[in-house]
Amino acid sequence: MTDVTIKQFAADVGIPVDRLMVQFAEAGIPVSDADATITNEQKRDLLAHLRKSHGKKMRLGFSEPRQITLNRKTHSEIKVAGSGAGQVKTVSVEVRKKRTYIKRSVIEEEGKRRDVRPQEQIANRALHRAVEDERHRQAEEEARRQVEEEEARRQVEEEEARRQAEEEEARRQAEEEEARRQAEEEEARRQAEEEEARRQAEQAQEQEKQRRAGTAVAAAAEPKKAVREQNQPNNGKIPARANPGDRGVGEAKPEGRRRPETDHKGRRSETPTDSGRGVKRADETNDKGRRKAKPAKGAKVTPMPSVRHGFAKPTAPIVREVAIPETISVAELAQKMSVKATEVIKTLMKMGTMVTINQVLDQDTAALVVDEMGHTHKLLKENALEEELVADNEEAGHALPRAPVVTIMGHVDHGKTSLLDHIRRTRVAAAEAGGITQHIGAYNVKTEKGTITFLDTPGHAAFTAMRARGAKATDIVILVVAADDGVMPQTIEAVQHARAAGVPIVVAVNKMDKEDADPERIKSELSRHEVVSEEWGGDTLFAYVSAKSGMGIDDLLDQVLVQAEILELTAVPDGPARGVVIESRLDKGRGPVATVLVQSGTLSKGDMLLSGVEYGRVRAMVDETGKVVNEAGPSLPVEVLGLSGTPNAGDEFVVVGDERKAREIALFRQGKFREVKLARQQKAKLENVFEHLEDGKVSTLNVVLKADVQGSVEALADALTQLSTDEVKVKIVASGVGGINESDVNLALASEAVLIGFNVRADGVARKLIDEEGVDLHYYSVIYDVIDEVKRALQGMLKPEFKENVVGLAEVRDVFRSSKFGAIAGCMVLDGMVKRNKPIRVLRDNVVVFEGELESLRRFKEDVSEVRSGTECGIGVRNYNDIKQGDQIEVFERVEVTRKL
Repeated sequence: MTDVTIKQFAADVGIPVDRLMVQFAEAGIPVSDADATITNEQKRDLLAHLRKSHGKKMRLGFSEPRQITLNRKTHSEIKVAGSGAGQVKTVSVEVRKKRTYIKRSVIEEEGKRRDVRPQEQIANRALHRAVEDERHRQAEEEARRQVEEEEARRQVEEEEARRQAEEEEARRQAEEEEARRQAEEEEARRQAEEEEARRQAEQAQEQEKQRRAGTAVAAAAEPKKAVREQNQPNNGKIPARANPGDRGVGEAKPEGRRRPETDHKGRRSETPTDSGRGVKRADETNDKGRRKAKPAKGAKVTPMPSVRHGFAKPTAPIVREVAIPETISVAELAQKMSVKATEVIKTLMKMGTMVTINQVLDQDTAALVVDEMGHTHKLLKENALEEELVADNEEAGHALPRAPVVTIMGHVDHGKTSLLDHIRRTRVAAAEAGGITQHIGAYNVKTEKGTITFLDTPGHAAFTAMRARGAKATDIVILVVAADDGVMPQTIEAVQHARAAGVPIVVAVNKMDKEDADPERIKSELSRHEVVSEEWGGDTLFAYVSAKSGMGIDDLLDQVLVQAEILELTAVPDGPARGVVIESRLDKGRGPVATVLVQSGTLSKGDMLLSGVEYGRVRAMVDETGKVVNEAGPSLPVEVLGLSGTPNAGDEFVVVGDERKAREIALFRQGKFREVKLARQQKAKLENVFEHLEDGKVSTLNVVLKADVQGSVEALADALTQLSTDEVKVKIVASGVGGINESDVNLALASEAVLIGFNVRADGVARKLIDEEGVDLHYYSVIYDVIDEVKRALQGMLKPEFKENVVGLAEVRDVFRSSKFGAIAGCMVLDGMVKRNKPIRVLRDNVVVFEGELESLRRFKEDVSEVRSGTECGIGVRNYNDIKQGDQIEVFERVEVTRKL
């Protein structure tokens, strides 16, 4: 059979040449290089060596199995959801694998019998399989070894980390112990020094007493000593020295010159250096003026260091620079000035403001307090984040012309929505409750004359704030006035909003197809409010239209576009978008939805939007037709999904670069809003505390208000609050956007409030709780009904008012005396009638002298219930006998009058 080289055999088997040569060397088969040839016998020897190295011994003389079958089972468990809610099933999974290995001799015999393959191919395949098994085994061993090494390394690292932690803990404890020991030693040293100083002071006092006693004794014995020295000769005593500078023992020191010395406080003092016996020397006294104890003979004198107190009383008041944020509490302000809070409160009381220690002050008030207390203030600008955001979003780029934003305003039922309906060919008014518009609608209309963005605002008086927002966001105002109705209150308000915003007005005189249309009257009435037509020499464009027939619509659009060209409206379409929120609501399926009007830049899907205290990434944008759009340029209104909550209508929005900055600014605005709100509430409570004490009890109607959109919430809350009077008031306990939930019902229960749902309904849980607790719930879809119902409720809460009506008047002609009734007045009824059960007044010279009731009313001898005008009668007044001739008896009644707001 043909021999092959090492290189060819390695290629057939699929292993590197170097490894195959190593295996031949381990088997004891000599090979020179990779080009050396090998025989089949050498291949068999190599295979036998590999089998032996794998632990498979050749059993010669024994019958070996022809094949080996390996069965392998693996078990695992999986968890699946059950049929019931919250049930989980555990399923056991068993995987079975089977592999059969056939002896090579069997394959060779079968090959010989079938004469299919040559013997060399069988041997090569078996050898290839053996080599593959060897390679797999080595790979598994290498992987296992790496895992073991990784585990050992991890254990070593954990042990090292634990050891380091223990060493750090031991070091920290040693440092603490050393610090504690040093502190104890310092305390012991200080106590020892104090004890030594005290002992020396006592010794000095004792020595001073002894010295004084010895001085007195010596002074008494001095004359006797002088006499004795004169009588006795100088036997061996030291004679007195002639030189005064050479003093002898016991001689007094001559008084020397005073030299300047310094005391313990560093002050210069004149102390005699040499004095008589009774004078203390400066170096012999301590810092408290006591005489120092003299050291014992031979003792080493150690000079004591001078100890000085570290605090020096300031000679002038300290002026501090106080940094004042936009809001600060009284306690924080006192801490910044290093004074007590009571001092700040006293200063504010002197300034006429009653505050508490937790009162929140605004920046201006705090600055006045700081100046009043002698310090200087520094106003902090807490809106640094806002300024940074404005700087990052500065418009950069070329400005291009944009479509005008037009707002349609006017009185109720003057045809505003119908006019817009005819322009954009839809029926908006038909879908509104009561046939009136109660939301701000934003529509982008493409006409033959150009693209115009229309804002439709409600015309009801309660939506003044919504119309004001519409005027601020618009470029041109179309003032719709009905030709048959004239200028109405809401028409005047619309003119005022447009004038305040500095927006030009285009007047659309609607309903010109009616017979009683009078456009000249409209011009005359509007001219009284400084809206003068061009035909009369003014600057206001007038268009005569009919929303029903479409008359004059093209002329109106031409005038709007002409006005837009005069204004030269431009915007930068590039860069981050900026604009204003027109409306917002809470959708049950989509979450917070905000209708925004882009004023500059381009708003794209995925942008991070920040509006007021709400932020979020734009998940989707929808136009007014419900079509999903990916971008919105200047003057385009879209509905945005993805905000964290419902922003307030009228808030400005801006696109921020990253979410972190948007969250930071939103949280800052939320905190600032809460602080300002708290400051206002506390200020209002403290300022009105005496007014509440003086006033009587005010009846309050608590209301929990829920509506479909934010604009309706604001308008309703404002309209209901304006119904309040001095006797009754409406308090909006809570308001929000969205359906009525369980939390709203519980709040109404706790505050005893009326629950009002405007175009929203209660969910299932809330309805069940309302039925159980009997909460007063009212649903409305038209704002007129809400205001009228609340107004009637407030009128019922008013205190009753009584009115007095004079029923009759009788004149006393004569007075008779009766033993039973006392004085009886004979009277003539002059006016009306006298009734028995009505209260009376007795008038004398038109002055009331008595007020009471009748005891008897008779005509002749019969008791009667009433006596009419022109008839005589006898009247007995209860508990009053001083009636005289000429008096008048007035009969009146009290009638309860229904009060109205």
